[in-house]
Amino acid sequence: MSGTTLAGSTGTATERRSSSILRPASLFIYATLGLGAIVALAPFAWMLLTSVKDYGDVISMRLWPWPPFGNSSPEWSNYAQAIEYIGVDLETGWPLFFRQFINTALVTAIVVFGVTATSVMAAYAFAMLNFPGKSVVFLLVLASLMIPDDLTLIPRAVMMYRNYLNWFNSYLALTVPFLASAFGIFLIRQFFKQVPLDLFEAARIDGAGHIRYMIQVLIPLARPAILTVALFHFIWTWNEFKWAQLVTAQPNMRLISVGMQSFLQAEGGPQTQLAMAVATMVVAPIVVLYFFTQQYFTEGITTTGIKG
Repeated sequence: MSGTTLAGSTGTATERRSSSILRPASLFIYATLGLGAIVALAPFAWMLLTSVKDYGDVISMRLWPWPPFGNSSPEWSNYAQAIEYIGVDLETGWPLFFRQFINTALVTAIVVFGVTATSVMAAYAFAMLNFPGKSVVFLLVLASLMIPDDLTLIPRAVMMYRNYLNWFNSYLALTVPFLASAFGIFLIRQFFKQVPLDLFEAARIDGAGHIRYMIQVLIPLARPAILTVALFHFIWTWNEFKWAQLVTAQPNMRLISVGMQSFLQAEGGPQTQLAMAVATMVVAPIVVLYFFTQQYFTEGITTTGIKG
């Protein structure tokens, strides 16, 4: 009994010493993570605060112009003014903001659906099918990830003009070049490779072909990876600026990210508070979508291995 008590007390003392040794390291980790969170959230906080400031408070760079540090009141009317400031769609008579917002939502929906479908089918082919040159083709897909987007931006934009595809200022130019993704193919393919082949053999015994096996077995299992690809491309397409600016000319065909330029090119000076009001409305759908999909997003990133 005394030996047991001594061993227990010794173990407790060892645990206390270990916890005391790890405590500074844990504090450092938490402090680093907290600092990183503050740095990441600071621009969003500045955006929200600026969106309800008046022009004087913005140009004087007052961080908190409201009570108890100031006498100003929140300018909630900035949101309505921002919508009016962008202009009116001459075709429908609606505020141009709504037309550009609809354009952004439509283009994003088409790209997300298209890139998800092509990524799933290509990933299945690379993971489950055997065809000549499979390894070479997959290496070429991976190699395309190394090419900077800015390097191919101008050649792709030239192809949209009349002498080539004649897609300039159309939804085709905004969507078709982004309906395939090397990143999406790679991520989903890696997830498919983790599924045991026994499931495929069992499905074949039950009479299922490749299409049925992919739809009924692999896609449900790979839902975290597929939603991760969809979420990434939703964010990238929703925030697209350079490409949308190059291939569109008419305001009613542009995306909301391009329409925000009007606040920075105003004759009376940049209307930063109105731009931040629009930015808040544009960021809101991304934040809402992330809160609904964050569980699948985390699972898709952490469970996708690097099996060849």
